[in-house]
Amino acid sequence: MTTTIFAKQALTSAGWLKNVVVALGADQRIKNITQGLSFADHHVGILLPALSNVHSHSFQRAMGGLAEKRGAKSHDDFWTWRKVMYRFLEILSPDDIEAIAAQVQMDMIKSGYAASAEFHYLHHAQNGQQYAQIEELSLRHFSAALRTGIGYTHLPVLYMQGGLDGRKLQAGQLRFGCNIDQFESLYSVLSTNMKLLPKDAVLGVAPHSLRAVTLDGLQQSKVIAPSGPIHIHAAEQVAEVKEVNKVLGAPPIRWLLDNMSVDDRWCLIHATHMKHHEIKDLALSGAVAGLCPITEANLGDGVFNADSFLQHGGAFGIGSDSNVKIALSEELRMLEVSQRLRDKKRVVLCDESTPSNGRYLYEGAARGGAKAIGRDSGRIEIGALADLVALDDQCSSLVALEGDTVLDAWIFTCNDDVVTDVWSAGRHVLKNKEHQHEEKIANRFLMTIKKLRQAL
Repeated sequence: MTTTIFAKQALTSAGWLKNVVVALGADQRIKNITQGLSFADHHVGILLPALSNVHSHSFQRAMGGLAEKRGAKSHDDFWTWRKVMYRFLEILSPDDIEAIAAQVQMDMIKSGYAASAEFHYLHHAQNGQQYAQIEELSLRHFSAALRTGIGYTHLPVLYMQGGLDGRKLQAGQLRFGCNIDQFESLYSVLSTNMKLLPKDAVLGVAPHSLRAVTLDGLQQSKVIAPSGPIHIHAAEQVAEVKEVNKVLGAPPIRWLLDNMSVDDRWCLIHATHMKHHEIKDLALSGAVAGLCPITEANLGDGVFNADSFLQHGGAFGIGSDSNVKIALSEELRMLEVSQRLRDKKRVVLCDESTPSNGRYLYEGAARGGAKAIGRDSGRIEIGALADLVALDDQCSSLVALEGDTVLDAWIFTCNDDVVTDVWSAGRHVLKNKEHQHEEKIANRFLMTIKKLRQAL
């Protein structure tokens, strides 16, 4: 069965086209693109390739606003935020985790994302007690993805130690921990369970960080997962960079590039603190930089050197990480304005072929995000997965705008309430700004949040 979408204007691989009909085949892919016709199953104003969210810790959404008070020390940073997160972990049940994940995925869809990668490191019950099924909490995310319809990449996390000194996990970290044998068992059963999800779903692997995984564990994670994306936190915090440099003899990005054969399967999350030679070599490696500007700003991580990285041909995607706020356009806006504030310039991220700041950011994130999560999307082109987003061309911010100016206006002047429709691998998951299961998902999330906040 073929579904057709008419758009007054659409950003395709051939550029902006007017009066376009995009046909979606039964195989979840774009079957045909034609101009000059108006008959279609759905009519929209502006049609774009939808982005993929490259990095999410869904459960952290529920602690939003709970870590915005300065601690006992005069200096508050990522490490004090992490203490709040560990306390929060002590009260989360599997039902809570599923309810939060469904709300997060639905909010991503309403923001314009068609797919998301879950960097999933919460495997066990409180105090590290294993569930009867080691995959219990992964299946909760699978269930949420089935309900929301979002394109889904699952990244089970290998987390082995509390630091580079090999100290044991403690407190909230116990819920993350797996040794190599446990992790291999988890990955194996998840490989089997992937059949529960739509065929566009992807399984990858995520060695958490150089702090949390032994060097043997890092090597073994590649063996356990011979295909699919590999994601890792790297160079997010200055203290982390110093620790890795002291123990391993090189900063995180340099060490990974020199020792792990980093290639286009890899996505290095944050990559905030790099020297010039690291920036160039990471760009040339084919790996994607997974950037999360809202979370990075919230945690005070620092500013990613996007200008230099992109000049060297680097690929990037955006993610919502802690989900303190889910806002696709704001992630891109914050990426650009961080460069402006640092360099005291305007319109930093663009090039001669694409002078539009909005289009350069959007298309870059579309391409890089799809690559990072192992998804054949990020473009409106025959044969690509039908990940599409429609914008309201009658809203005051976008009305009477055409071409690249549409993206400039969305990213720099709008919120994501201009998103009207989203298709994920052809599934029409947002229709006229409404999700099919919105009321049930939202009510369950509200009840969960009330319970958790009363328990803290």
